[in-house]
Amino acid sequence: MNVASLLVLAVLLGAVIVLGLVLRPRRASTLEFYLAGRRVGVMTNACAICGDYFSAASFLGVAAAVYASGLDGVWYATGFAAGFVPVLLFVAAPLRRFGEFSIPDFLGRRLGSDRVRLVAVVVVQLVILSYLVPQAVGSGITWELLVGDGIAGLTPYATGVVVSTVAITALVIVGGMRGTTWTQAVQFLLLLSAFIWLVIVVIASGFDYPRSVAELTTDPLANPAEVDGQWRLEAESNRLEEGELAYFGHPGGRYGPLGQITLIITLMLGTAGLPHVMNRYFTSPTGTAARMTTVWVLGLAGLFYALAVLLGTAARSLIPGAAPDQPWLAELTVDGVLRVPEHAPLVLGRLYGGEAGLAVVAVGALVAVLSTIAGLLLASAASWGHDVYERHINPNATQRQAVWAGRAAVVVVAVLSAALALGLRPYSLTALFPSIVATMVTWAFALAGSALAPVFILAIWWRGTTARGAVAGMTVGAVTAVGMVAAATVIGDRSIGELLLTPTVIAAPLAAAVTVVVSRRTHPPAELDRLWAKLHGTAADRRAVRLARLTVTGINGPDGGKDSEKKR
Repeated sequence: MNVASLLVLAVLLGAVIVLGLVLRPRRASTLEFYLAGRRVGVMTNACAICGDYFSAASFLGVAAAVYASGLDGVWYATGFAAGFVPVLLFVAAPLRRFGEFSIPDFLGRRLGSDRVRLVAVVVVQLVILSYLVPQAVGSGITWELLVGDGIAGLTPYATGVVVSTVAITALVIVGGMRGTTWTQAVQFLLLLSAFIWLVIVVIASGFDYPRSVAELTTDPLANPAEVDGQWRLEAESNRLEEGELAYFGHPGGRYGPLGQITLIITLMLGTAGLPHVMNRYFTSPTGTAARMTTVWVLGLAGLFYALAVLLGTAARSLIPGAAPDQPWLAELTVDGVLRVPEHAPLVLGRLYGGEAGLAVVAVGALVAVLSTIAGLLLASAASWGHDVYERHINPNATQRQAVWAGRAAVVVVAVLSAALALGLRPYSLTALFPSIVATMVTWAFALAGSALAPVFILAIWWRGTTARGAVAGMTVGAVTAVGMVAAATVIGDRSIGELLLTPTVIAAPLAAAVTVVVSRRTHPPAELDRLWAKLHGTAADRRAVRLARLTVTGINGPDGGKDSEKKR
């Protein structure tokens, strides 16, 4: 057992929980618990969004995808980083101006329908669950390499899943959005520092990115595969040129022309529908602050993913040469190539920093997992506690009862996601995907981008969107996305399977078309002008609308509107 690493991890978890206790909301208020009183500053929120967004798929998965498939793995970095461009242009500011608690609450208020709210809750919970499972898988993989032993009879993988789930669930229950915001901001700075340290030591050792890419491209790309119980390297075929082998520095190592396009679209559009990320914009004090927060997130994302691509390439270049002198690498590699691509940053940390270096990188990976799990659990709590319990189950609930309903939802969703992660065999899937963690997260993006984002954006920018149209669009988008991904698991990750695994390019336009067609046959909310001013009007416009309503009220009632007041 790596005692030093375990001690570092224990200190980290202890510090996270203490920070959550110190910053916990002092009042039993849903506004405090879910949205930190809408008083989160631009830089704090930007760092917290990065902590939310840079999950195991970002910290481990992007480097792993580059490691396993070369240039094609860069598409993950591109899509994850570019996802905030549509958020900046179309979502951030109007969403905050409207000022609700969650995506379902926004859609329910904007379209004047409880049915829309409930359907959105179901879709949001599916997205959250599909995003939580790969985070738990990432924590299990990291614990296995960091500590190497289990606790209480559990395997190392299962121990990582259980420990991370229990720790972060406790933080969310105690700290709410306020405590989670500050811990996520600190956690992001920690994981970014881990990446920067690793890049510095790798470059100091003599690593040169352009030269390494050129050297890696001289031989065909080959990755470990288990055949008849034996591990061996198998050359990858080029998906762009039939009958040709793939090379690290050339496109086609993992995706054909269709797969590359659909992956980018899925990741970009999916970001605008992620509940745990979009909920963060409700914590900004103003629409302008929400927009500026997104600008900072774009800059930080560009830096982070550039480092991830560099480290994936460094691992592919440096680990084979180090393997003969490092006996511990024999269990992790086949002819110098890692069996599990997600181990790439972790192995680099150990090679260049010993056990302490492994601890630094592994703690960064676990921080990424914990931070994202926290955001997902809070989004789940907002959907169940606010949108279901307060709105439908117990409309007369006190603030304290509503907060406890959200806390109960956190526990249920956390247990379910951990159970699903424990039932997976991630190592059996590594031969199918460049990174199982990044691929599983992509499925969550596909569902969010297919079912939520089209309806979400239409509700913000098209006045004609109606409740029935939104329900039809979300349903068609979700069913299409889930059906295509399910079909892909049978067909495989080749040719048409590439399209099925990233279904947003088909499901999102279909959902948008259904929303428009059904909406044109139904009527928008009666208070559309007021809602539209709330979404898009300037502060002066909104004041004018309020003044006009007050004036009309005064005119309609004699004696300055007293009769109208009595009627109300």
